[in-house]
Amino acid sequence: MSRPRVATVWLAGCSGCHMSFLDLDEWLVDLAQAVDLVYSPIADVKDFPEGVDVTLVEGAVANSDNLELLHQVRERSKIVVSFGDCAVHGNVSAMRNPLGDPGVLVAEAYKDAVTQLHGHLPDPERGVVPALLPRVLAAHEVVHIDAFLPGCPPSAERIRTAVEALLAGREPELAPELRRFG
Repeated sequence: MSRPRVATVWLAGCSGCHMSFLDLDEWLVDLAQAVDLVYSPIADVKDFPEGVDVTLVEGAVANSDNLELLHQVRERSKIVVSFGDCAVHGNVSAMRNPLGDPGVLVAEAYKDAVTQLHGHLPDPERGVVPALLPRVLAAHEVVHIDAFLPGCPPSAERIRTAVEALLAGREPELAPELRRFG
């Protein structure tokens, strides 16, 4: 019997959820013996693979690269989990939404605010910086999400509880103290 194929994805966020994942400490050894980690920022895999059983998605959708990757994740994964508050509801990443047009913000940061230098705007067409979306989105605003794992970041205990349930084919049932946001 083949082992479950697991992936973790990092979109627009701080990587705190992945740091919390690493806080699973010695349980990570048990997990590594039970699953194949096929994609993650902690692994050197460049393209999101086909046939993934469970994918944890950290971060909100803030730019064109995030959007493209999240669509690939949904298409190629059986179960997709919003992993942390940025993926669940936008959180800190979405704080730019009330400020309006991201083009104006980029111009302010890269060109208008520059003194004594000739500021240049990042050019998404050159492939260096992806284009910002008009607003930052939570993962469920883009694709269907199968489970939500709130927290900023979720605790290692919360992550382990959810991952164990998902790998056993069950819906994660988090105790009340593990269901809160933040």
